Order: sequence, then C-alpha cells, then structure tokens
Amino acid sequence: MAANTNTSRKAARYAVPVAVAGVAAATVAMVPAFANAGGPDLPKVTAQQLIEKIAASDVQQLSGTAKISTDLGLPKLATGLLGGGGVAGGSANPEDKVAQLANGTHTFRVAADGPDRQKLTFLDGKDEYSLIHNGADVWGYDSKSNEVFHEKNADAGAGHEEAGRLAASPQQLAQDVLKAAGPTTDVTVGDTAQVAGRDAYQLVLKPKQSGSTVGSVQIAVDAKNGVPLRVQLLSSQGGKPIVEAGFTKVDFAKPSADTFVFNAPKGAKVTEGGSEAGKAGRDEHWKALDSFPGFGGLMGGANGKGGDVKVLGEGWATIARIDSGAGKGLKDLENSANDKNAPKEAKQFLNSLGDKVSGSFGGGRVLSTRLVNALITDDGKVYVGAVTKDALVKAADADK
Repeated sequence: MAANTNTSRKAARYAVPVAVAGVAAATVAMVPAFANAGGPDLPKVTAQQLIEKIAASDVQQLSGTAKISTDLGLPKLATGLLGGGGVAGGSANPEDKVAQLANGTHTFRVAADGPDRQKLTFLDGKDEYSLIHNGADVWGYDSKSNEVFHEKNADAGAGHEEAGRLAASPQQLAQDVLKAAGPTTDVTVGDTAQVAGRDAYQLVLKPKQSGSTVGSVQIAVDAKNGVPLRVQLLSSQGGKPIVEAGFTKVDFAKPSADTFVFNAPKGAKVTEGGSEAGKAGRDEHWKALDSFPGFGGLMGGANGKGGDVKVLGEGWATIARIDSGAGKGLKDLENSANDKNAPKEAKQFLNSLGDKVSGSFGGGRVLSTRLVNALITDDGKVYVGAVTKDALVKAADADK
C-alpha cells in the first residue's frame, strides 16, 4: 500500500484500528513487545533494509481477520465514559467509535482494494459495527441500534477524516511510528516471528532517553511483501502490551467488488455527515465531565476555550504543559467535590485523578495510566506526556 496522497491518508485504511495511535505517536515514537522465541529461519537483514522493505511494499489488496487489544490501565470512571469494551451499540458515526476502542479487545474482519475501497466489520458478540469506504462514500452501520452514518463526497468531509482515524492499518501505524522516530530512538531488528501464518521480521524501536513510560515498539513485517502484520506497544514497567494490533488471518488476493457495496437496511435511521444531529451526538460524550463542579473551569471545558500549550523536552520524553488560566482550578474542584450537596460522580472523578504530589512548583495530583500520565497542579496547569510521574514532577519543578 504505497499510496501517499491525501485521499489514501484520509481513507478508511484496511486493517487494524488503533484508537491511541494518534496520542502515542504525537508524544513518543512507540513500542516492541517481547520477541517470539523459536521464530522462522530467515535471511539476515539490517534495520535500514527492513525499513526500506516496508517503504517499498506496494500491496493494496487484502482481506482477513484482525484483532486489537488495548490495556491503558484507565480509571474505572474513564472506562465507563469510553463505553466499556464494546464497539457496537449507540451512534453509527465513526467518530463515536474511536474512544470506545481505547479499552478492551476487539476482533474484526477487514478487506481492501486500493486506497478507495476498504471495509472493516467489528465483531462484539452478536452485534456488529461496519465501516465501509467505497469511492466518494463512507458508511457506518451499527446493527444494535440499526443506525447508519453516511457521508457523500467524503474526501473533503469530516466523516472521512474520522473514518481514517478509526481505521488506521498496521502499515499506516508503522509508517507513523517510523516517521516519529528520530535521534532519540534506537532502531534494531529483533527475533523473527510468525504472524497470521506468515513469516515475519520484527523491527524494534526503543527510546534512548530515560523517564518514558514506553519500553519499546515492535513491528512484525511480512518477510515476503513488506506489509506490517502486527504492531505491539510495551510499557517500560513490563507486563502485557499496552496495545497489540495485528492480523490473525490474512489473504492478499483481490476481494470481490460487492464486498464494498452497502445499502441501508429498511427502517434504519440514516444520519448524513456534518448534520447538527451528528454534532450533537459527538458532544454528548463529554457533557458528563463538563458538568462536574469546577472541572469545566479547570480544563477549559468540553465546549469552552482551551488554555495555552507549551512543549517541554523532545522525543520520547516530550511533555506538554497546558496553562488553563483557571487559577485555583484544582482547589475549586476539591472543594466542590467535598461539598455535602455535590453529586457522587464529582467525588469519583476527583479520586480518579490519583495521588497528591508536591514540589517547588507547589501541589497537585497525578492521573496515571500505563501510557500517558498527567500532573494537574493546584494553580490550574497540566503537564502531560508518555512519561513517568517522577518525570512530570521534575518538569514542573524546572518550569517554575
């Protein structure tokens, strides 16, 4: 899949959706998992040769089955807001599915025929969610709610953008990772592996810097055609992958044309992309957080004005400082949450912000996940990145 046009980047690419890919690639490069022992015996290659093999791959047709597992270690409240582990159910808008993929394990069927035709069908029990890109049309269909999302002339539409975000393939993700890798990254070739019955090399990217929550990124590359078959993101603390996205079965033959044909089922509710109804559905997800006492002021609100952003550090140790201009925002939130008339959700959210910390910057709380951590200070600043709690406190102290 060598197409590098705007159309192919925006298209519903043909394999593994990774909801956190944008976050991870924006703050770090990404990760290798533990190499499989006893892999196939393949000719030796250098890291540069393997990167060139990925870049030279011209595969644009395939079908098969893939799986994504995401374990960010999110607080229970955040997991609930993301809709748990299911994808089917609710709006058919692709944008609404992105956040839900940040939790749990999802299996899906995939098919692609060039940059203009892709289909993904997510399988969550008896319910299904399908995303189809066919020329100028993007369709989303949720079987549980019997709702359809449609965008015509999608190359220029927001719905097309969301389709691209939702359906990033292992190849697209691998390209993003390699693009983000720079002088702060060690790139090597790991042990060989078998993925979806295919012999594969494994390209390993590892941070040179200390303080990152990312241990490494491992990309399994088809030894024959150079297609990335799997991407694994591992924590510097060990354990199972934070994200593992890859094929379980793959066939590089051309899918039949009717694979990408979609007709809305009788009685289904159809929402056209860009409509007010679609926008209202997207905003609904964040109203719960925005309504917590003090939270809207602390973070700028879901619909409010955000604060100034400053980037600290580089590479894997990059930290974003967000100055919300909220003054004593965190203190206000704590006082509001502890009020006897405050809803229980406000206290639950406060507790989800994690442990209190202090330093020369003052005081605050750290919200921790396995990948991204955030320090929220008493004076309304937020330090966030794929770095450890200690690295955040150190950055806040140095930023005074």
